[in-house]
Amino acid sequence: MALDEKREKSVSFTPMMIEEDAALRNGSRGLSGQWADAVGVRPRTTERHITVHKRLVLGFAISILALLVVTMIAVLLSVRFEECGTAAADSPARASGNGSLPGAARLNHDAGEPPGRQEEAPGEEEEWQRRRQPPPWTQLRLPRHLRPLHYNLMLSAFMENFTFCGEVNVQIECLNASRYIVLHAHRVHVQAVQVAEDKLSGAVRVSSFFLYPQNQVFVVVLNRSLEAQRSYNLKIIYSALIENELLGFFRSSYVLHGERRFLGVTQFSPTHARKAFPCFDEPIYKATFKISIKHQATYLSLSNMPVETSVFEEDGWVTDHFSQTPLMSTYYLAWAVCNFTYRETTTKNGVVVRLYARPDAIRRGSGDYALNITRRLIEFYEDYFKVPYSLPKLDLLAVPKHPYAAMENWGLSVFVEQRILLDPSISSISYLLDVTMVIVHELCHQEKQRFLTDVLHEVMLLDGLASSHPVSQEVLRATDIDRVFDWIAYKKGAALIRMLANFMGHSVFQMGLQDYLTIHKYGNAARNDLWNTLSEALKKVGKFVNIQEVMDQWTLQMGYPVITIMGNETADNIVVISQEHFIYDIDGKTKDPDLRNNSYLWQIPLTIAVGNTSHISSEAIIWVANKSEHHRIAALDKTSWLLGNMNQTGYFRVNYDIRNWRLLIDQLMRNHEVISVSNRAGLIDDAFNLARAGYLPQNIPLEIIRYLSEEKDFLPWHAASRALYPLDKLLDRTENYNIFNEYILKQVATMYLKLGWPTNNLNRSLVQAAYQHEELRREVIMLACSFGNKHCHQQAATLISDWISSNRNRIPLNVRDVVYCTGVSLMDEDVWEFIWMKFHSTIAVSEKKILLEALTCSDDRNLLNRLLNLSLNSEVVLDQDAIDVIIHVARNPHGRDLAWKFFREKWKILNARYGEALFMNSKLISGVTEFLNTEEELNELKNFIKSHKEGAASSFSRAVETVGANVRWQMLYKEELFQWLRKSLTH
Repeated sequence: MALDEKREKSVSFTPMMIEEDAALRNGSRGLSGQWADAVGVRPRTTERHITVHKRLVLGFAISILALLVVTMIAVLLSVRFEECGTAAADSPARASGNGSLPGAARLNHDAGEPPGRQEEAPGEEEEWQRRRQPPPWTQLRLPRHLRPLHYNLMLSAFMENFTFCGEVNVQIECLNASRYIVLHAHRVHVQAVQVAEDKLSGAVRVSSFFLYPQNQVFVVVLNRSLEAQRSYNLKIIYSALIENELLGFFRSSYVLHGERRFLGVTQFSPTHARKAFPCFDEPIYKATFKISIKHQATYLSLSNMPVETSVFEEDGWVTDHFSQTPLMSTYYLAWAVCNFTYRETTTKNGVVVRLYARPDAIRRGSGDYALNITRRLIEFYEDYFKVPYSLPKLDLLAVPKHPYAAMENWGLSVFVEQRILLDPSISSISYLLDVTMVIVHELCHQEKQRFLTDVLHEVMLLDGLASSHPVSQEVLRATDIDRVFDWIAYKKGAALIRMLANFMGHSVFQMGLQDYLTIHKYGNAARNDLWNTLSEALKKVGKFVNIQEVMDQWTLQMGYPVITIMGNETADNIVVISQEHFIYDIDGKTKDPDLRNNSYLWQIPLTIAVGNTSHISSEAIIWVANKSEHHRIAALDKTSWLLGNMNQTGYFRVNYDIRNWRLLIDQLMRNHEVISVSNRAGLIDDAFNLARAGYLPQNIPLEIIRYLSEEKDFLPWHAASRALYPLDKLLDRTENYNIFNEYILKQVATMYLKLGWPTNNLNRSLVQAAYQHEELRREVIMLACSFGNKHCHQQAATLISDWISSNRNRIPLNVRDVVYCTGVSLMDEDVWEFIWMKFHSTIAVSEKKILLEALTCSDDRNLLNRLLNLSLNSEVVLDQDAIDVIIHVARNPHGRDLAWKFFREKWKILNARYGEALFMNSKLISGVTEFLNTEEELNELKNFIKSHKEGAASSFSRAVETVGANVRWQMLYKEELFQWLRKSLTH
């Protein structure tokens, strides 16, 4: 992340640099980012998203969890490393002029041809045509006649010219006779192939070999068939590039003491091991791996297992031989070649945990927080699951460039720096506390309150679209994986497990998980294996629930239900409970034949409670399985209200008749503490989303948040902030926007005055800090500055001016991103240049992130265009950060059309860079389009998709639906909302 330091200039600024007060009075907000991330602030003139520090580590904790279910490793095998590339005439030659690069890879390719492509063997296609059968290499999945047992992989990495060569020896078992070996390989140059029977029985002659790029497979044609029930050794010598991209074996860099240093690291999930070595690259093909890596002695190498031996050579090279891995799939394999340093700790059971990072980051202690909580996480999970962490070590590797927040490779977890390196002197309290306290306990249990806003509420936005998909889907080809493994799979999966654990009981659920992990260790398991094990756990305590029958409806159907509870006019204690598929664009149900003809039903564990002005009953559970049902609620009368889905443990929304909504609003205004914190947050989220989809009048959610002036807990404020965000984006370019702006400021003003601003006491103890109080204050300040509170704007401008004039940053840590964004949006171009300079000079990754995002808050369209163009320069903005820059500019009302235009003009470049990376392309497409809301923009999107057919079909489909729903809301509900706001503000 480090960039060349630039000399800082001293400039004098005063708060008078703020734009005219008239602009503030007209609703010009200092900050406009997705508060949905809890740290965004955004000026009226800017739509931006400031990265949520609380979410930065969610992927980190989940990654660690995946490492903890393995059992003991196999007996170590020795291997003799042979320099690759010596068996073929066009093998890699030694680099000239250095002498320290023996065997540096030389790749000879025709112009424009991908590395390693060989023509198909003549006559092979014709033979299969005569048989009237498709050749095995044309199938979407590998043929099942072979399976790998063990890989010996020997690599030589040449970091000076970013190439590597390798020799892979695969022990394979033949299940059915065949004269073809088909395995995966992509963008590698194969130089030689040998096949031999096991146990020195002699060679099997290779007739030919070729790549079949359409399916990313490599085919070996033999002179005779391999015999069933026998083992063979397949040896392949190859070479490839250490690519400047984000997948396979790729390179990254950083600057230390003015010198750019390079490293190589892998990212194989879900289907990119084939870019680094020929292999059976499907999860079902588990094998053991023995890795050896040859590199210059100025580097070190890492892999899943510890180094067994290192052999040093006289010419400045060293070969590291790693211990054999347990049985595992190819996508969990990992290695790295870098010149990092590390710190280490040890768990109480003797597992060595190391964190590797840039030397300057290690020296500053930036990895100490993550290192210490990783040790605690391992110890917690070992106790919770009763399964020991069975690898001898766990390395955490912090790299400047990576496609994901983290990847849970066994024994070598890779993280992007922003998700794991924290600077105690610069990172905010929320950033630090979240990494230390929240992850270890609440995240481990999946039961913390923040799960509601950061996971549940977020995924329900996606899953409420007609273009959603089930959690469980069939995968036929590699390109399907991008469609399957998105946030719906991950976050909805977590939400469903949370619901399941709640209705099973946590102790029974824990017992079932322990049994499941013990039974299926090292093996492949299907969803029914989990459901059946959990059903058996329930039987042990005398409960008989068919978990598979219940959960199949939640995992095999897309979306989720909305439960509607209606009172009965003739009997006080009788209610009608109905369910239907929740969709934001209700018209989509009539347009889409699949939705129109599909009668979605779920078995719903509905928890309910009855309350009045001073008391709420204990919760009861009702299983709702039909479209509509009548139920008797004993304590319900005319003066009491009903609350469903207690603490939002269920994955569904709840609607009520207007009378019950009015009673709940009245309760919140009179004594909100009768209703729990989680329920208050759930009511806010449900109301806003039900209104957005047309299930509820537009005024109800706005009436609910009037009680916030007395709300002292963070979670309801956070839920309100996130729920207001999409509504704000629907309105921020309308002529009556100031009416909405004024109403929100009115709700925020009281608490803003009560809480005030934090002091900048850098030496205070984080443990003693009132975490919830600080987070609440931060949320309120963010909202106040975002919607244009005059005092908030002046305070931010004063703090920025003080920093610039004194060259000392005295801005309180917990609100720095708010202040940076507000200052950039309100003050002149010199402030933007100052922040730009600080972005280049800082070496703290958390600070660098918020400085970059603050630059997107400008009102100046020229500066925003300049930033967009700079975002594609990898030397200035890291690849994964460029996406955030483009998205944050799109969230700025002054930059939305600029980002949309930039996206269309640069699509080929963006798609080439991010198209293969899970999440990244879909994140970009969604972020740039989700707040387009005019007919003209919808037509532009549709026309763009028509002329750019390649890739990302599901993401573009979701974008069209989202923009269409935005246009529909503007047409149907915008005026209804403004009419109510005008009436409310005049009373």
